[in-house]
Amino acid sequence: MEAIENVYGAVCEGGKSVVITFHQKPDADAMGSGLALWHYLKLLGNWGTVISPTNWATYLNWMPGCLEVLDYEAKTAEAQSKIAEADFIFCLDFNTLSRIKKMEEPLRAAKAQLVLIDHHEQPETAAFAYGISDSKKSSTAEMVYDFIIRSGGAAQINEPMAECLYAGAMTDTGSFRFPSTTASVHSMIADLKEKGLNHHLIHENLFDTFLENRLRFFGHVLLNRLEVIYELNTALIWVNRQDLNKYDIQTGDTEGLVNYPLSIQGIKLAAICIDRDEERKWSFRSKGEVDVNLFARKHFEGGGHRNAAGGRSSASLEDTVAFFKKAIWDLKDQLAEY
Repeated sequence: MEAIENVYGAVCEGGKSVVITFHQKPDADAMGSGLALWHYLKLLGNWGTVISPTNWATYLNWMPGCLEVLDYEAKTAEAQSKIAEADFIFCLDFNTLSRIKKMEEPLRAAKAQLVLIDHHEQPETAAFAYGISDSKKSSTAEMVYDFIIRSGGAAQINEPMAECLYAGAMTDTGSFRFPSTTASVHSMIADLKEKGLNHHLIHENLFDTFLENRLRFFGHVLLNRLEVIYELNTALIWVNRQDLNKYDIQTGDTEGLVNYPLSIQGIKLAAICIDRDEERKWSFRSKGEVDVNLFARKHFEGGGHRNAAGGRSSASLEDTVAFFKKAIWDLKDQLAEY
């Protein structure tokens, strides 16, 4: 994989066909970074398409350009045509092609050069012609901001770009409270504010547009599906299909639920398992030196960051929860001390 700087000249001269994609079930960082880059490359005279491997949460639809994003699963033929025509395919906020589900094979077969911009650990570098992978970065949105600035586009940043970049950086840093919130993050936000960003509107769009059923679902889960394993300073939430159906939970409605147990005094690891149709999805959050990235890679076919990771299991909900309760003893030296 060549350095990301080596692609600046080609895309900045314009006239290229570009596809931008990100991981399945995109969050605000994936969608925000993808749309910000899309707006920028269009201003340079390229023509491009943003393709999501799957559907996404409706609370992201406010983002400028979001309604033009193609859902690969819903519009497969059109998406495959765009992929086949592309000169460059930018891959954002994921580090291995297995994270884009059914899009993996078309991307591996594409004539386009694949470009990686990502902040997760252990990237599949052999799959990409160009790229940058920096796990110290707060978000992919921050990395796209760097891409724009370093390729000479500082003056090109407009309101739509600023809104998308802010949404990605703000959410992936936990509203700027995570350790990944470096001085460079605040410098970026200051620059976006100087360019006219109204950050309070973004918070409203992301956090104040849910339906009543989601709040009642959270209450139900925290009351009835939360287990605290005090000897290991761990909290576990599990959600079954009946819970999802009863409260009509849609894509994105469980976002942030895994963070609630970390507010309990002494808790160093929080995990949530959700019973989806085809598999059980895991999310892990931790504090300090508790490395859930390695834990997810070892036990749940996943990965991510030291303090935030995800995984999956094909076992039943009951069996994968039982397995988790055994597996966390691998971390007893990190978890037991308080």
